[in-house]
Amino acid sequence: MKPTLLVLAAGMGSRYGGLKQLDEVGPNGETIIDYSVYDAIRAGFGKVVFVIRKNIEEAFKEKVSDKFEGKIEVAFAFQEMDAKIEGIEKMPERAKPWGTGHAVLVAQDLVNEPFAIVNADDYYGIEALQKVADFLINDCNEKHYSMVGFQLKNTISENGSVSRGVCSADENHYLSTVTERTSIRRIGDVICYEEGGKKIFLEDDTVVSMNLWGFHHNVFEHTRQMFIDFVKNNPDDPKAEFYIPLVANDLLEKEAIKLKVLTSTEKWYGVTYKEDKDDVVTAMKSLHDGGKYPKALWNKETV
Repeated sequence: MKPTLLVLAAGMGSRYGGLKQLDEVGPNGETIIDYSVYDAIRAGFGKVVFVIRKNIEEAFKEKVSDKFEGKIEVAFAFQEMDAKIEGIEKMPERAKPWGTGHAVLVAQDLVNEPFAIVNADDYYGIEALQKVADFLINDCNEKHYSMVGFQLKNTISENGSVSRGVCSADENHYLSTVTERTSIRRIGDVICYEEGGKKIFLEDDTVVSMNLWGFHHNVFEHTRQMFIDFVKNNPDDPKAEFYIPLVANDLLEKEAIKLKVLTSTEKWYGVTYKEDKDDVVTAMKSLHDGGKYPKALWNKETV
């Protein structure tokens, strides 16, 4: 059974100032999603599920997903603030989405096979998608998950701070914990984040999560149970977010799974900030010019 690619594309883009999911970065108007889907098809994925908001569905299909027809199976899930979750009678009112864990959960009915998760606005690279595909096809089971870890130095934006999941793993490259750190930035020759008013420094080769996970579909039920408790415990906190690492850490603490860290040395590209776009455009052009991608991704001869 071919794995599924779950693309989280419902973000609001508040720092970016618009729908970065639909922004053109390739030489032929490609979005970052185009590259993720193209790499996924080459790597052996059989379906892609997009998690979006209902109010961008028409624009998203016209700009992005219509071009995949006949190349890979496509489905949609919708992350709305009041999206119905079994076990929760009424969702608390709020203006901000519930986070990446909730985004994964709304796709539960569409995914019945091992699957990878990617952010719509992150370019992970050919190597990373191939590694997680190989894992999902050959090694994934109910107790064996994975993630792709990147070197921190390859994931920093020059235009502002970023949030990253800082990972610790054992000598066999199995994840021990992943901790969400915010406001990570490079200052001169060092990388640091702030906590309690103090700067805490991180090594350049620190392994971080970029939300590229490889999960068995049994993760959905555990996620649902955790989300029910999370909503009950945070009914009046409009900033509370339910992150994927919360689920991974809980499963690890319960010793319910082992989670392999698949390392990648590729450079990440993303559009966290509007100013990031020029760097991504330059990088994509270079990848096309170097033969990593064809002149046009979706002509009749490709994939």
